[in-house]
Amino acid sequence: MSNPAVLGVDSSTQSCKVEIRDLATGRLLGSGSSPHPPAFPPVAEQHPNEWVAAFVAATGMAMAACDQRPEIRAISVAAQCHGMVLLDEHGDVLRAAKLWNDTTGAPNLTRLVDRIGARRWVMRIGTLPTAAFTIAKLAWVAENEPRLLDRLATILLPHDYLTYWLTGEKVTDRSDASGTGYFDATDGLWIPSYLELAAGSREWAATLPTVLGPADAAGTVLPARAEQLGIGADVLVGAGGGDQHAAYLGLGLTDGDLYFSIGTSGVVATSSRGPVFDTTGAVDGVADMTGGYLPLMSTLNAARVVDRAAVLLGTDLAGISALALAAGPTQGPVVAPFLDGERTPDRPDARGAIADVTSRTTREELARAFVEGPLLSLMSGRDSLADCGVDTSGAATVVGGGARSPATLQLLADLLGDEVTVPDVDEATARGACIQAAAVASRTDRAGLVDLAKRWHPDARARVTPRAHGRDLGALRTRWAQLAASPVLEGGAQ
Repeated sequence: MSNPAVLGVDSSTQSCKVEIRDLATGRLLGSGSSPHPPAFPPVAEQHPNEWVAAFVAATGMAMAACDQRPEIRAISVAAQCHGMVLLDEHGDVLRAAKLWNDTTGAPNLTRLVDRIGARRWVMRIGTLPTAAFTIAKLAWVAENEPRLLDRLATILLPHDYLTYWLTGEKVTDRSDASGTGYFDATDGLWIPSYLELAAGSREWAATLPTVLGPADAAGTVLPARAEQLGIGADVLVGAGGGDQHAAYLGLGLTDGDLYFSIGTSGVVATSSRGPVFDTTGAVDGVADMTGGYLPLMSTLNAARVVDRAAVLLGTDLAGISALALAAGPTQGPVVAPFLDGERTPDRPDARGAIADVTSRTTREELARAFVEGPLLSLMSGRDSLADCGVDTSGAATVVGGGARSPATLQLLADLLGDEVTVPDVDEATARGACIQAAAVASRTDRAGLVDLAKRWHPDARARVTPRAHGRDLGALRTRWAQLAASPVLEGGAQ
């Protein structure tokens, strides 16, 4: 007898990851992963057909990994935020999708901020958009590929597109919509007038997807898609959501808990019941996947900084971690980790920098500086959350590829002066998508979704406490802030 199960999808910049979980218990039954083509700023693009191919391949792997064939009752898709997918009247993709880390729209975004007004924009949507946001990408297309917009019928986000591929329905959710630059999450309304300012006058409202609630069903999987995926008929599909939003849901975290995601990008976030409006632009007051809000600070440069350090110091990631942990109780060099521009602070043309190198600087200190640089960015983000009146007193949870680095965990615990926990979860985003899918399959409401997330709360894989390190971390943070704000970082050589 087959197990009733749900399928959760994480379509990230790097790959598509799929988890299949038991509908009743949340137990992992099988998983699979398939890569996406690499994409790097300033022009970071992928064709949605490549997401579909990876989704199909990853689902096949996950199904094959199950001990017995599961009966999939519902699917939910989470994916990278801010990307832009343009469809024509037939539902065909007009061009490769611009991804969140495509920064070509930075000049367009600057002009839009001047037109709309930074404070007005923040107070309307909760966020001051950067070049990562969908509206900047649309403005770039309007300027550089204007004839394309004459054929435009629909604007979707990456997770919306995969939901559309599954169901034929053009829908989205609050979490991902709130990262476009033209959605008011508090009132639940699109803002077509902002699109007019970005890309000219047309019937923008008709191009935008329907925004569903946290536990709403988008529809059922089309028969042809079900056959491609190797699943049965009448499978429900949830509204989906943004990747970080799904990860927070998947970890069962609550208001005040600190969520650190250290992957290609870096994120620090917590949840709140009320909206957050940060006129400095540091905090994105986006919506979450439960009907509340997920104020967060996001950076472009996180784990990739350590990857580059491994190359420069002639070692591997394990070697960098060992070197960083072996550094003595010195202040040492400081790294501003803006290798490929930066999103927060909004410096798309910035470059990385190393300061305070002396004739006594060691490889160990350099390694530590490269590991600490992205963490200091995230600590700045935590301060920004607190400055907005958001509760950040809860426990710290770390996910992402960076959580596999002992040095990253230890240095973060040192900076926080508190314990950090690594949950026993390989794919928090796919897990969160599974939770939403389970709520849809159970036909529950928002409250039922939240209760389900708490019941599926994962155990801890590791806990790391602060060391008696002998360093003045307050002075280190002050020095980092000075370097990060330096105009010298702008416009360096490639």
